[in-house]
Parts: sequence; structure tokens; C-alpha cells
Amino acid sequence: MVQAIVFLPLLGFLIAGSLGRVIGPRPSEIVTTGFLITGAILSWFVFFQVGYGSGPFKVAIAPWISSGALQVEWALRVDTLTAVMLVVVNSVSALVHLYSIGYMHEDPSRPRFFGYLSLFTFAMLMLVTADNLVQMFFGWEGVGLASYLLIGFWYEKPSANAAAMKAFIVNRVGDFGFALGIFLVFVLTNSVAFDPIFASIGGAAGKHFHFIGRDWDALTLACLLLFMGAMGKSAQFFLHTWLPDAMEGPTPVSALIHAATMVTAGVFMVARLSPVFELSPDALGVVMFIGATTAFFAGTIGLVQNDIKRVIAYSTCSQLGYMFAALGAGAYSAGVFHLFTHAFFKALLFLGAGSVIHAMHHEQDIRRMGGLFKSIPFTAVMMLIGTLALTGFPLTAGFYSKDAIIESVYVAHHGPVSYAFILLIVAAGLTSFYSWRLFFLTFMGHKRWGADAAHAHHGDDHHHAKAHHDHGHDHDHHHEPHESPSVMLIPLTFLALGALIAGLLFHDSFLDHGYEHFFKASLTLSPDNHILHDMHGVPLWVQWAPMVMMVTGFVVAWIFYIAKPELPAALAKSQPLLYQFLLNKWYFDELYDFLFVRPAKALGYFLWKKGDGATIDGFGPDGVSARVVNFSGVIVRLQTGYLYHYAFAMLIGLAAVITWYMFGGAQS
Repeated sequence: MVQAIVFLPLLGFLIAGSLGRVIGPRPSEIVTTGFLITGAILSWFVFFQVGYGSGPFKVAIAPWISSGALQVEWALRVDTLTAVMLVVVNSVSALVHLYSIGYMHEDPSRPRFFGYLSLFTFAMLMLVTADNLVQMFFGWEGVGLASYLLIGFWYEKPSANAAAMKAFIVNRVGDFGFALGIFLVFVLTNSVAFDPIFASIGGAAGKHFHFIGRDWDALTLACLLLFMGAMGKSAQFFLHTWLPDAMEGPTPVSALIHAATMVTAGVFMVARLSPVFELSPDALGVVMFIGATTAFFAGTIGLVQNDIKRVIAYSTCSQLGYMFAALGAGAYSAGVFHLFTHAFFKALLFLGAGSVIHAMHHEQDIRRMGGLFKSIPFTAVMMLIGTLALTGFPLTAGFYSKDAIIESVYVAHHGPVSYAFILLIVAAGLTSFYSWRLFFLTFMGHKRWGADAAHAHHGDDHHHAKAHHDHGHDHDHHHEPHESPSVMLIPLTFLALGALIAGLLFHDSFLDHGYEHFFKASLTLSPDNHILHDMHGVPLWVQWAPMVMMVTGFVVAWIFYIAKPELPAALAKSQPLLYQFLLNKWYFDELYDFLFVRPAKALGYFLWKKGDGATIDGFGPDGVSARVVNFSGVIVRLQTGYLYHYAFAMLIGLAAVITWYMFGGAQS
């Protein structure tokens, strides 16, 4: 069963990728989607079998690498943590495949698109079923490759190519740290397989390792290097810049990669290595600090974004920060629970946004929408459910998991607890505001499209709205917005169901009395880690704080965009520096361009022109060939064609020989 779950997407990729032009778009869609739906159904069987039944198991595939002490077996590790990820990856991927049949129906390269989707899913499944760090790294890099292909799917657009390259390069920065972390873990434990690592890593406590000129605590250094990889893949602070630009890819790609799967790989990796991280409180403190900072930072940028997909992208970045804050607090199950619930409502929001873009003829600027509830009511209701879950409305999925994270950070015993708690509470208010801002500007109020656009435009920006194209086509506002086809709406229904009830159904298994029976040691806590117990004793005001921030964000958004829609523009004009600071995403792109991109380009240009061109080619191949040409030019002048010139040269030569013989040869 597990082999089918993992390898069906690979088979779908091979069929659609190699035979797509032969069998055509429709069979490619049916084959890949059918395989993913089958894998999703089987994943739920495995989830209940492992979590509530027989427990974890392994499936050996083949020997892989044997080099001295390095022994790597290719095997599938299936425990509860893996089962949770199988459900998330395959369920969302299957629904995205189904959704894409409608969303991409006009695209001429559908077999290639569905092949890329299946390749991405296979790489992600290899990552989450890995039984060792090398196999995990294989899936890790495969996911990076597939995301590059999917983000740059519309390669005719320069912006899509640039976004794909940016995602690939930024992720390589994090992956370099991840690789160094794997090397260090091997040095400390003499193994890359998880079970031997977990059994022997305790022996590395207190050891030091010399690195970049100083001695480090070996475990702390290993955890920080591993976490560096997680920061890149999960778009955390400093390595986040690729995520918003990745919205250049088709909307189903945004839902699959940047809502539920690829960006959660870092969270999964830290949770999988919880026995290692548990031994380094300092590293967990860094994880908590980066996570809380990311949650707040991304929330502030989301306040002023106008592209519907970029608002949701920064929301994803912020929610990933929540997950890492929980991991840093030692509440690994709370972080994984938010990963699980977040997959449903964030994929719902992304696919709902795709339905809006489809209805608006590829318009993505929310300032050019408004009043769409009447035109596309089903999509509006789905987006409303996703918004409620994201903001943590009571009894929705986000309510259980987000509140658990805030409570776990409050009772944590290490790291910047107060700093993280305050930032997460503030981020909850920011999340509520920008989520309702998106909903109000898109579905409520007056129409700001078609004939009404000229006299109904109001927004939070006093500058002219810039259009964003999902397909790169011209906008057509002469047609009324229309509801998406059923093949796009059915996935929204399933995701909405998960966004509503996933938290209620599985809360006890992830966080309460059913925790030990459910996870069965797939998440390891140290003996002095009682955070799941301590979470139930937090003060009442801590429990109510997220609710208060959620309501506050809703009220402020309602005042700004429904009651007094002139306020946002007035506020933007009165605070131009702050507004531009947030609108330009804290100027991280400009800063990185100044610090890294321009110097790298200047160095490359210098090495190209001066190093390669002037020095290597100048003294090497070009220099040698130029000297030969010059010398040949001199020699060729001797070839005049006149007989008396040749006779004179022979006479000179004869005289030279006689002279040598008379004075030199006679002496010898």
C-alpha cells in the first residue's frame, strides 16, 4: 500500500511527461489525477492504521550507498508523523490536480503541467517517508527542482523565469546549511539513519566542534545548520524573499507548493529530528525567535498588499512562523497540528483566489474587485470559511491549532518566551485584519470593475492600481464575473469541510489525552518537557487573547473597508514612510540586491572581462593564436615569388655554412 502511495505519482509523471504529446492533454489529466486520488484514499487508510491501530512500520526498498562507515539503505519509514504528512500531501495534491483540470483547460501545455505536479508530489513523498537524512535530502532537492519547474511554468514571462530562479537560488542558501548539518550529524553519530542517530545523539552532549574560527557546542551547531535548511524551504525571516515572487506560477501551484506541502517541509524536518533538537535548548530558542519574528514580519506586510495571491502568500509565511514558534517551545505536536489544519484552509484560500481570478478574467488586484458576493456566491462562501479558519474563529480548524501554539509559547521554559508570545498575539490581530480586508475588498461593497470602476474605486492606496496577470492575457471587464466550473468547485468543498472540522476531530489526538497513543514516540520529548500538560493551566486571559485580537482585527477591517472606505487612503497619505516601508516589504529585496546581487554581478563581470577574457584568453588560446598569426605575417613576407630573392637567400645561407665550417667546424 505504501509503495503505491509513493510511486503512483512518479508513474503519473513518467506517463504525462514522456507520452503526453502522444496521448494528449485529457488522458494526461485523467491518469495523473486518478493516481493522486488513489494515493490520497490510501493515505487516509494508512493514517488511521498507524495512528489509531497497529502502529509504525518500515518498508525496505533497496541498498543505496555503501562507502566505509557510510551505509545508506533506501527504505520507507511510516510512523504517525509520516502518516500525517501523507494525508496532507496527497489530499491537497489530489484536489489541486482535480482543480487544475478546470483552471488550466485553455493552456496548451497541460501534459507538462500535470507531469510537473506529479513529480513534485513524488519528491515530497520521498521526503516525508525518508528513513535517513540522505534520503530526506534527495526528496528535499527534488522538491526544489519541481518547484522551480512549476513556478517558471509560463516561461514566456520574464517575471516567471526570474521568480523561479530566485526561489531556486534562495533555497540553495538554506540547503547548503542543511547539507553541513547532515555532515556534522554523521561526524557525531557515525550514521545518517534516524534510529541510530536518535539512539546515540545523547553521547554528543557537551562536545565541542571547531567551525569558522571558534568552538561551538556540537549539538547546537548541528541543530542551527539543520534549521538553516528549514528556514530556506519554509520561507522564514531572512530567507523568505522567494515566497511572494513564487506567485508568478499558476494558482494551483501556489496552493500545492506554497500552502500545504513544500513550505511545510522545514516544519516536518524539525519535528522529525525532535530528539536532536530537544538536547539543544539554545537552538530551540533560535527556532522560536525566528518563528515569532516571521509571524509578525509577514503579517505587517500582508496589511498593504493588493495582489490577492500575495496577501495569502504572506499569510502562509506568517503561519509558518507560528509553527516554528511551537517547535521552538518544544510543543512539536502543536506545530504539526497547525501544519495539518493549515493545509486545509490555506489551500482553500488559494484555490478560492484562483476561482476569483478565473471569474475576473485574470484580474488579481483586489482594488479592482468588490461586490462579487452576488456574482460568485459559492466561491465567496468558500473564501469566507477559509477566512474564518485562518483567523481562528471558534470551532474552526485554525481556532484549535493556533490557540494551542500561543499557549505553548506562553508556558515554554527556554528561549525568548515573552518576545515570542507578544509577537504572536499581535500577529493574530494582523492576520484577522488583512484576511477580512481581502474578503471585504473582494466580495463586499461597491463594484470596482467594469463600467462601475471609474466612479466606485476606493482602496487603501492613493496611487493608480497596477494590474497583475495570472496568465499574462489582457483583462476583459466587459463580461460579468461568472462562477467556476464544477471541477474547480468540488475541491473547494472538500477543503472547506477540512477547514471546518479537522481541528475538532483531531484535537484530542494531537494535543490532549490521546497524544501518546496517537504519535507512539514518533515525536520525542525529553523527560523534563511537560509542555503539553502545562498548556492546560494557562491563565484565562491568555486563552482569550487570540479571540480578542481576532475580533479587533475584524472590527478595524470593517470600519476601514465597509463603514468608512475613505480611511485607508487618508491613512496612507498621512503616513507615507510607513506605508511605503510595508508596501516595499521592509526593503529586503532592495537590501539583498545591494548586498549580494550587485556585488555578485560586478564580480562575475570582472572575472569574465578581466579574468577570463583579458588574462586567460589573452595569454592562453587567443594569445598563442595571435602570436602565431603575427609571426606568420612576418614569415610570409619572405615568400615574394622572385627568383633572385631566393638565389640571394641561398647565397647567404651558403656563406653562413662555409663560415661556420671554417671557424667552428675546423676547431672541433
